[in-house]
Amino acid sequence: MKMYLKLKQFACVSAVVLGVGLTSSHAADLPLVNPSDVGMSADKLQAVGDIVNDLVAKKRLAGASVIVARKGQVCFFETYGKMDIERDMTMKKDTIFRIYSMSKAITTAAVMQLVEQGLITPQDPIGKFIPEMKTMTVFAKDGIKPAKGPITVAQLMTHTAGLVYGADGEYGKLVKKADATNANSTLQRMTEKMGQTPLMFEPGTDWAYGTSIDVLGRLIEVVSKQPFDEYLTEHIFAPLDMIDTAFFVPKEKIDRFSANYGPGGKLIDDPATSPFLQQPNLPSGGGGLVGTISDYMKFLLAIRNGGDLNGERILKAETVNLMTEDHVSKDVGWIKFGKLVRDGVGFGYGFSVCVEPSKFEPGRKVGDYGWGGAASTHYWSSPKDDLIVVTMEQTMPYSFMLESALKPVIAAAIEE
Repeated sequence: MKMYLKLKQFACVSAVVLGVGLTSSHAADLPLVNPSDVGMSADKLQAVGDIVNDLVAKKRLAGASVIVARKGQVCFFETYGKMDIERDMTMKKDTIFRIYSMSKAITTAAVMQLVEQGLITPQDPIGKFIPEMKTMTVFAKDGIKPAKGPITVAQLMTHTAGLVYGADGEYGKLVKKADATNANSTLQRMTEKMGQTPLMFEPGTDWAYGTSIDVLGRLIEVVSKQPFDEYLTEHIFAPLDMIDTAFFVPKEKIDRFSANYGPGGKLIDDPATSPFLQQPNLPSGGGGLVGTISDYMKFLLAIRNGGDLNGERILKAETVNLMTEDHVSKDVGWIKFGKLVRDGVGFGYGFSVCVEPSKFEPGRKVGDYGWGGAASTHYWSSPKDDLIVVTMEQTMPYSFMLESALKPVIAAAIEE
């Protein structure tokens, strides 16, 4: 049996890294149980379809896929609308999506594997492994100054390092000029540019969403001595049978790749000509992955199970507990996007975490964790309800619309 599992894992690694096609049936899709078997109402879950179909009819989105797991078992999995309007292609269960920032939790899980192996610690300064980021500077109103302390691995995982995607004013110009995450670059060149660019604030003193997780991709390849994409495939995707998750879509899977739409339903990324059809020089751990909704559910089920899925362990239970706890200090406060403060919500190692009841997200319960992606993909996991929900669409800019619409009806379907 062990030999079979090793051969199966090798086949998955070879397929994803080398671009060899595996059919979706090989993925042994997650078994589907009756909602009543896990304490949910099938009748009430039908409201999910009513809501999504109405949004599709009103052209608020092209299509979507929704999967719900309770007590560790999938009890609802439906698709709606189109994955590609121009080609009149119906959304399917094995549709491949751009998951963008949903990549972040996967990258962070890989970092925590290295922590378990004793190769790094969250408290380590990143300069210990990436010398070009050992001595950083900070942007201030009265000029650029040396940083008072180093960036740590923990600060990268929690977005408190001072690295950002962009900003306004003079500082924003510096970030834009550096162009550190240019897709034609490499992870090493990226960190070299970041080391030469001032941080937005002193490490550990504030929270700002940004490129921290991309730096972790470079950390992984330096410490593991393995290309970042190959590391993820061997240590996360293959063990969890996430055969459609990668940094690009191979040609034999293009017919399952969704179109991406912008405001007014305008096509902004044609799956036939998308940049995601080519293996990138710079694999973005912060936002570069594509995958299916069932693949991502497998990852979340492993997290829910304390790091194990079907006998394949990717993390220890105590590590998962660390990842799903808030690690942002009270001095820093809640996570925020500009002036928009998500009160009651902190950040763990890879996930946002609900710390106390939130006015911003009234449906959240203390202990809930999750995140989303730029194309309005969402996921949330509620330990108190033993519930995991993933919704996938391809609509930009990011919108909470589908998540906000579905949360109440899915919560209402819980009966025991």
